[in-house]
Order: sequence, then C-alpha cells, then structure tokens
Amino acid sequence: MKPSTSFLHALLGACALAAPLAGLCAPPSTTAQIERGRYLVTIGGCNDCHTPGYGASGGKVPEKEWLTGDTLGYRGPWGTTYATNLRRLVAGMSEPQWLAMAQHQPMRPPMPWPALRAMSAQDLRAVYQFIRWLGPQGDAAPPYLPPGQAPQGPVVVFPAPPGT
Repeated sequence: MKPSTSFLHALLGACALAAPLAGLCAPPSTTAQIERGRYLVTIGGCNDCHTPGYGASGGKVPEKEWLTGDTLGYRGPWGTTYATNLRRLVAGMSEPQWLAMAQHQPMRPPMPWPALRAMSAQDLRAVYQFIRWLGPQGDAAPPYLPPGQAPQGPVVVFPAPPGT
C-alpha cells in the first residue's frame, strides 16, 4: 500500500517542526565533542608532557603521535614520575571511570591536577572522546619510582621546596 501524498506532507511537516526541538535535548554531536576535546588538550598543555618532543618542536608533532606518554622522567622529593600514555590509559576505561579518575584521584607532580579537577564534567567528557578518537597507540610510560630509586633515562630535576 502506497502512502498518500497528504500523509507524506504531514509527516515531513511534523519532522520539520520537531527537528529544532530535538537539538535542545540531544547530546552534542560526537564530532563537536572531539573538536572540543582537541581544543582543550591543546590549550590545556596536555601535549607538553604527554607527547614526546612536543615542546622542543614548538608543537610540530603530528596529531597521530599525540598523548602517547614519554620516557622523560620528572624527579623531585616525591620520586620520579613519567607522563602516562593517555591513549592506552583511556582505551581501557569507560567514560565514568575517566571522570572519576580526573575528578578525584590524587596525582603526582608535575601533573597540574588542580587544573584537571577544575574542568567541567562536559569538558572532561570532550577530552575523553578526543583521546578515544585518537585510538590506542604507543608503549606504556615507565612506572613511577619512589624517592631514592635512580631513574635509568633522562629526567627533569625539581629542587626540594624551601624549608625541606
């Protein structure tokens, strides 16, 4: 049975009226979330530590190589930390797990975790979507070394805070 022309016109008219309203309730498009995440990763300085060679090249590392972690250590009174391979980390996490980690998990220096915690849940979701979009790549960063254990590779050394 073939629908009548008047029925098709009514259906199209109803869709045209409902379409603007659907946008009010729908979540942002995946593309918009990925673009927002890319922007936040860029301005947030995530690549400065989590992308090898980013700072030294003036940011001229191809996006396909972003956020793969680094073997450059950051050594201070807390021990030696390494920038995590965020692409591998996020590949094994759900979005709620990412939000919980970003909002509540203590992190070692030099990670600027107060800035991460200040981000809105919407922005953290966008960062998550962007990292997931990049896909898993690269090796795991070296593990944390407690104070007194000497790192094997290059490190940036932070002096002890005054009075310690």
